[in-house]
Amino acid sequence: MAGTIRLHATGGPEVLQWEEVDVPPPGPGEVTLKQEAVGLNFIDIYVRTGLYPTPLPTGLGQEGAGIITAVGAGVSEFAVGDRVAYASSPLGAYAEVRTLAADLLLKLPDAIPFQVAAAGLMRGLTAQYLLRQTYQVQAGDPVLIHAAAGGVGMIAAQWAKALGALVIGTVGSRSKVDLAKRYGCDHVLVLGEGKLPEQVKALTDGEGVAVVYDAIGKDTFFDSLDSLRPLGMMVTYGNASGPVPPISPLELSKRGSLFLTRPTLFTYTRKREALLAMAADLFAVIASGKVKIEVGQSYPLREAGRAQLDLAERRTTGGTVLLP
Repeated sequence: MAGTIRLHATGGPEVLQWEEVDVPPPGPGEVTLKQEAVGLNFIDIYVRTGLYPTPLPTGLGQEGAGIITAVGAGVSEFAVGDRVAYASSPLGAYAEVRTLAADLLLKLPDAIPFQVAAAGLMRGLTAQYLLRQTYQVQAGDPVLIHAAAGGVGMIAAQWAKALGALVIGTVGSRSKVDLAKRYGCDHVLVLGEGKLPEQVKALTDGEGVAVVYDAIGKDTFFDSLDSLRPLGMMVTYGNASGPVPPISPLELSKRGSLFLTRPTLFTYTRKREALLAMAADLFAVIASGKVKIEVGQSYPLREAGRAQLDLAERRTTGGTVLLP
């Protein structure tokens, strides 16, 4: 028997239930993993609240790191004792032990601790596709990164800075300004203190930025559009303040023929060769020291509800891990 968090109904943090379950042995192509750390992400909250409809009951969480304890038939890439990490469906990462398909796993370099992997893999892979694929940041590009003191934001800001971009970040409170500056931002704006588009254009000689990376959603969407230069790209990849309402394409044309996209990590990693290439890029930039993964806080796995509440109310910085 092993402990796991299960969801039988959507709602507040109180609907998360701790249960003891039997973990099935690995079948063909599968491995069993003793988890050392589990990543906490906003997508977990979206599942819990029902924003992302999911058949119930269900496990929760899509990111973790640990040690392989058993391998099924046909698994040749991994062996018992391997250090591994993953950031993918199916749900069920909020668990002490789990069995899952081997082709979802990545071998974890010895230099990367389990907590860093659990806090940084999904966020790091997200930063990779945002900066290197969705919009390919070039030296000299002005970029705007919302939630720059958050898990993805801190990684993306460092990486964008390493690519030679002018990095403008936003934070939710003045207490997070220094943190965002330490992790790559050239300029940090506090949301609510002034008009964002005017502030951004003042920092870019009146032009606006080449790209906005926006994980906040509804509350910042139109200010983000108005912060772009003509032909700029709006990348909305999260809904921390709620989903963006439907808009007319004319809103893009009248602001300067803007581009709008709503990408997801799982589209970019749907093929294993793409996942391996993205992970190699991420691990290399971490190993170089250009990107540091901040584990801002940890919680016992049993206290996942409290951890989710703190994340939703923006009381966290960097990445958050749950410890089985």
